[in-house]
Amino acid sequence: METTLRGVGVSHGVAIGEVRHMGTAVLEPPAKQIPAEDAEREQGRARQAVEAVAADLVARGNLAGGEAQHVLEAQAMMAQDPELMADVERRIAVGSTAERAVYDAFAAYRALLAGAGEYLAGRVADLDDVRNRIVARLLGVPMPGVPDSDEPYVLIARDLAPADTALLDPTLVLGFVTEEGGPTSHSAILARALGVPAVVALPGAGEIAEGTVIAVDGSTGEVFIEPDADKRAALEQAAAERKAALAASSGPGATSDGHKVPLLANVGGPGDVAAAVEAGAEGVGLFRTEFLFLDDSKKAPSEDKQVEAYRKVLEAFPEGRVVVRVLDAGADKPLDFLTPADEPNPALGVRGLRTLLDHPDVLRTQLAALARAAEGLPVYLEVMAPMVADRIDARAFADACREAGLQAKFGAMVEIPSAALRARSILQEVEFLSLGTNDLAQYTFAADRQVGAVSRLQDPWQPALLDLVAASAEAAKAEGKSCGVCGEAASDPLLACVLTGLGVTSLSMGAASIPYVRATLAKHTLAQCERAAAAARAADTADDARAAAQAVLSGE
Repeated sequence: METTLRGVGVSHGVAIGEVRHMGTAVLEPPAKQIPAEDAEREQGRARQAVEAVAADLVARGNLAGGEAQHVLEAQAMMAQDPELMADVERRIAVGSTAERAVYDAFAAYRALLAGAGEYLAGRVADLDDVRNRIVARLLGVPMPGVPDSDEPYVLIARDLAPADTALLDPTLVLGFVTEEGGPTSHSAILARALGVPAVVALPGAGEIAEGTVIAVDGSTGEVFIEPDADKRAALEQAAAERKAALAASSGPGATSDGHKVPLLANVGGPGDVAAAVEAGAEGVGLFRTEFLFLDDSKKAPSEDKQVEAYRKVLEAFPEGRVVVRVLDAGADKPLDFLTPADEPNPALGVRGLRTLLDHPDVLRTQLAALARAAEGLPVYLEVMAPMVADRIDARAFADACREAGLQAKFGAMVEIPSAALRARSILQEVEFLSLGTNDLAQYTFAADRQVGAVSRLQDPWQPALLDLVAASAEAAKAEGKSCGVCGEAASDPLLACVLTGLGVTSLSMGAASIPYVRATLAKHTLAQCERAAAAARAADTADDARAAAQAVLSGE
């Protein structure tokens, strides 16, 4: 009998196939004492394992390319963290084996992150994966991971580490389902980049038996257990219709009555440009420059190195718009030379623009590099600050841009509710707004964006979040300025119509989502989008908001 489960759809498409489960976690190594004379040898084993795992992660990143490469390189840095390694060596010095010392040191750090209730807790899954890889190497056992199969299948896991997600083979892995994770987790972002249908935060997913046939709808978040022939046919027909609509859709983003909605791409560096251009992106709505800084947490990249990276992205969009976010350090992106190590809650501390204002030399160098990179190029450069809280922040950033001689528009990201509520005030200092819906949801609902247990509150369909989007868009319209969305909300085609109806002037997303959004916008008029937006805001829950908008846009 067919059963329907619902999680959070994070990557469009439909997958139908047999279930294969992810390999089990590495077993806890035994706690046994070693003679003092063996300590040096064990410390050497630990160091070799750490370096080998870090090298493997970097190699996987090089193979994957794009945003996956940045994520995996950051994970490699986690493996080589000097404080963690020092703790491992201390434990070995008092009698632990290398594998047990690694296990215990990572467990201690994990407990600090998971128990703090802070944004950094979202990296616990990444930390667990690094630990498992090091321990497996020390124990001489295979690393648990994606199962071997000659036939295509649907993968089910408790969670997927970036290293696993980045190298999924779309010809074999039809889609995946996880029990944990959230709509803005690394795995969700990488799934969208790969174009693999995915559902996360699905309770009980691990109980679905190996070999069971399931259908995964990555758009709705529904998972159908043993779907009957009619359900399969309906899902396959819907998937075929989507594919046909994508093939027929091209050109700039616009509603069916000609209201223009530029569709831009989110990129992390030059490696993401090719996919954005292929998808028909009209420019870049979010250039995450922090990935360049994460290459070395000890010091900032030189101005020349920054110029080289920025220019490659700017050159790819002649006559296009490229919106660059200056360094967003802190919280889950700590940098030794910038961010304090002893903050009790980094997500609510010195991060984003606050960090840069505390280190004006870093901001000054980055702005100078952007100015040099844009010289002589026919590109519309816009530069924005992350984590702007009020007009004082906005003024400080605009002043820094002017002092650097930057010939560009200056903007502010709306990621803090105060910025949405006082958007008109902020717009007295800057020329545009860009809504980071991932962080805006996190701070609006006090719900960590990486924790599956609170995924309901991370849902961008939450009416309270739509209210804040509307407030920002209305303020921008009143000031004759633009207000875009660069958070993951823009990648949902139905929600893209609602955002357009709320008054958002551009949408930026992962490249793989652009064709879906373009095709859906082209089917509806601006008036329909406005009615759908009003219906969604009138609802009390995210599910009701989605259903109300769907009803309007489908003509029900």
